[in-house]
Amino acid sequence: MQNKFDFKDISVRGVCMELLRYCWMILLAAAAVWLGATGIGELTYTPQFTSSSTLVVSVKGSSNAYSSLTTANQMADVFREVFQSDALRETIAADLGEEIQASISCSLIDETNLLVLSASASNPRQAYLYIHSALEHYEEVSEYVFANASLEIVQEPNVPSEPSNQSMLITRRNELALLGAAAMAALIFLLYMCRFTVKNVSAAQRLLDGTIRGTIPYENLSKKRKMRNGKGKRVKEAPLLSSPLVSMDFAEAARKTQAQVEHHMRRRGQKVLLVTGFGENEGKTTVAANLAIALAEKHKKVLLIDGDFRKPALYKLFGKKDNREQKGNSLESVLLGKTRWQDAAVVQKPYSIQVLYQYRPSQNPSGVLTTANLKRLMEECRDEVDYVIVDCPPVSVAADAEVWMQAADTVLLVVRQDWSDVRAVNDTVDLAWQSCGDFTGFVLNAFREEWNSGKGSYGYRPYTGTVNN
Repeated sequence: MQNKFDFKDISVRGVCMELLRYCWMILLAAAAVWLGATGIGELTYTPQFTSSSTLVVSVKGSSNAYSSLTTANQMADVFREVFQSDALRETIAADLGEEIQASISCSLIDETNLLVLSASASNPRQAYLYIHSALEHYEEVSEYVFANASLEIVQEPNVPSEPSNQSMLITRRNELALLGAAAMAALIFLLYMCRFTVKNVSAAQRLLDGTIRGTIPYENLSKKRKMRNGKGKRVKEAPLLSSPLVSMDFAEAARKTQAQVEHHMRRRGQKVLLVTGFGENEGKTTVAANLAIALAEKHKKVLLIDGDFRKPALYKLFGKKDNREQKGNSLESVLLGKTRWQDAAVVQKPYSIQVLYQYRPSQNPSGVLTTANLKRLMEECRDEVDYVIVDCPPVSVAADAEVWMQAADTVLLVVRQDWSDVRAVNDTVDLAWQSCGDFTGFVLNAFREEWNSGKGSYGYRPYTGTVNN
């Protein structure tokens, strides 16, 4: 196994689907940032109202526009200091009879002899009164400054109707919301990349300690059929090779997988194949059933066994009902010596395979599932069938898989796309070698087609049958 990161291991489709799956978190982050910026902005925002007046600077006793322009440029800083002086502020306070918290500014319009005088306060009334009083009393404060210049009002100050300043947080809240959404998307992407799972075929070839026997694409028959029962729910249907709804890609991939597995077993003279996986819901039951069906299509005599005593599911896959009278025809009754396997096995039509079901969870799985019982049953089956395929519980659920491995000839691991930790899967491979003595390889199950690959390619590179030992 190679642990070095490779950009080819990234699934573009997987990343996009991950972001789509958690889009509610991205939207929630954007909404939280937007509301937070609005709330904090409202709490910290102090509105300021500005009243302005435009003044023209002219030289006393002269009508020369050039002289007025030159005077305005020379006197701009002086005017600013006068209007912002403490003396003028005290005069204004005495005139108004109250202390007004306001500020005044004076700016020159470029290339003109016009000055803009502005007064800002926390409410419009104070701003207007302050600038109005400043225009009336500025000559009393610094009459000597304007000995050669005079100021005339071009535009009278007005009462402001709306604040002249805005909260930075409120103004930028949309941009901040987008940044929050981007940060959440980046976090989701980072967590996706930190999951040490098989994300595409390229990653499987590098990371898994074994041979990849096949890649089976994701198939959703319920979406294709859209059948509904009386309660209005979709009818779930398993993607079995006999179903007319399965795609050609799925059927071809399943049959190629069967050919690879059969070749491995035939070369070693093996008959008992254990199909398992590390985690639940990796599709091992469907893979085991399709392997049995594909072998039966080649006129092989196949016995398919549901070896899961805790959550049996094979009978559901083939549409069987859990009737109480079927309890005596189960794998548990066979292992306890109550029934012969030939009598308990059901010939499943139209697949022409024999199936030994377990209809209900066992009350005492450890008491029934012993190495001696399993080996005895396997020896009996070897003489009458060409292949025995056992669907057993996942390794992470219980120790049942390890007991089954001791009775099987070889083990096949099912690995679902972006599902189980690669390190745990490879530990399962080591367990298979120790308990069974042989390991067939991996079946990559439910792999979705990559958007940036050709049709039938379920990774950055299509499966080529190469071996990674």
